[in-house]
Amino acid sequence: MAISKVWISLLLALAVVLSAPAARAEEAAAAEEAAAAPEAVLTLHADNFDDAIAKHPFILVEFYAPWCGHCKSLAPEYEKAAQLLSKHDPAIVLAKVDANDEKNKPLAGKYEVQGFPTLKIFRNGGKNIQEYKGPREAEGIVEYLKKQVGPASKEIKAPEDATYLEDGKIHIVGVFTEFSGTEFTNFLEVAEKLRSDYDFGHTVHANHLPRGDAAVERPLVRLFKPFDELVVDSKDFDVSALEKFIEASSTPKVVTFDKNPDNHPYLLKFFQSNAPKAMLFLNFSTGPFESFKKAYYGAVEEFSGKDVKFLIGDIEASQGAFQYFGLKEDQAPLILIQDSDSKKFLKEQVEAGQIVAWLKDYFDGKLTPFRKSEPIPEANNEPVKVVVADNVHDVVFKSGKNVLIEFYAPWCGHCKKLAPILDEAAATLQSEEDVVIAKMDATANDVPSEFDVQGYPTLYFVTPSGKKVSYEGGRTADEIVDYIKKNKETAGQAATEKAAEPAATEPLKDEL
Repeated sequence: MAISKVWISLLLALAVVLSAPAARAEEAAAAEEAAAAPEAVLTLHADNFDDAIAKHPFILVEFYAPWCGHCKSLAPEYEKAAQLLSKHDPAIVLAKVDANDEKNKPLAGKYEVQGFPTLKIFRNGGKNIQEYKGPREAEGIVEYLKKQVGPASKEIKAPEDATYLEDGKIHIVGVFTEFSGTEFTNFLEVAEKLRSDYDFGHTVHANHLPRGDAAVERPLVRLFKPFDELVVDSKDFDVSALEKFIEASSTPKVVTFDKNPDNHPYLLKFFQSNAPKAMLFLNFSTGPFESFKKAYYGAVEEFSGKDVKFLIGDIEASQGAFQYFGLKEDQAPLILIQDSDSKKFLKEQVEAGQIVAWLKDYFDGKLTPFRKSEPIPEANNEPVKVVVADNVHDVVFKSGKNVLIEFYAPWCGHCKKLAPILDEAAATLQSEEDVVIAKMDATANDVPSEFDVQGYPTLYFVTPSGKKVSYEGGRTADEIVDYIKKNKETAGQAATEKAAEPAATEPLKDEL
């Protein structure tokens, strides 16, 4: 399943809640001091962006919007970090781009900026671009970037060089007979590619490592982690295989969704994965939590060979997930599966003893998916028609009309600004019986798989013949009306388009 950027944005919002640093008086004073000094952050725009990226072998760029509250909070920390890093040898450059400025929006599109602030590391003239995944306060930014500009993997020459491997984080170490050859080259390639996510090291002395063994068969890659089996090895140095090994080994068998910020990186990895996801939500502090946990972990072991990832979530910390999936607290304890096609399967008021049997029914294909939908409106007389998940196909694809549909979020400022404009356009086109302007609350309804909704508002134009295009026209009522009139199909055109489609063929039933 292609994970929705909206969903990832939800998790990034969680990151702010879980990991926002406490305000401290000394930080405020430092921010004031930084503000008084000449600005160290470079200001980039469409005219100088490429030159700046080419000039600096390593540069961190913040894509921001002036109205963004998180951007405003980051600004003094980002400036302070830029001033401190300007003294580093070599200097580490921090820059910013106003992605809300019309002339810079192509840059935001090119680099897939989906929310603010977005920070990206550009290396080697932009040949290597990585998401910035470090802290958002000055000292943390400085320490994180210092590690990023050094070698992707550092040599472990003595036992004291390896003490950091027991700091409760994930680390990857290559153990070699010599620092040459295909295995070492591939290891460094992966280290460079994944360095923003993990710390890498390499050594010829396996006994220098925690729980190390001088007699270990080399070469191998050893991954240290603070959960499950603590240490896991691989001897496959194919680049793709090594990446998959790190990805699979760096997430707990069961990810915990609670208020502990240490679990946050695993939550992001869990929800960004394309694999089917099983999620048990219950109250951690009341009820028979331990019996549920024991049963769930037992189920995880029983189905360990299946392509599915597992999560256990405290309902007090999982309100964003409940909103996204259309769940209610009184349904808990509940278990939910979202498969790779975005279909969802739900068992509410589940009992601990039912978990294994329900999961088995899912894997055997015996469960019926559920769909999140608001009720179909009884009255729908406004110019812009309200559609929900349960009738969107009827309105958009089966009505025989030209439909402009908006997917919106009630809290979205741009959506609120667009609402009266769509009302005006719809009122203007009310006499056009073959035209419908519709809207759907994408936070309260499952968005059909035919539409790729990555942010709000997202608009699509669908014709009677089934042609579907992302609406990229103007945002005034006149521009919307003009677009629809120029691009709509008449009944005759629709019939012609459908007639031109290739005829469906019957499958060969006797050649299996």
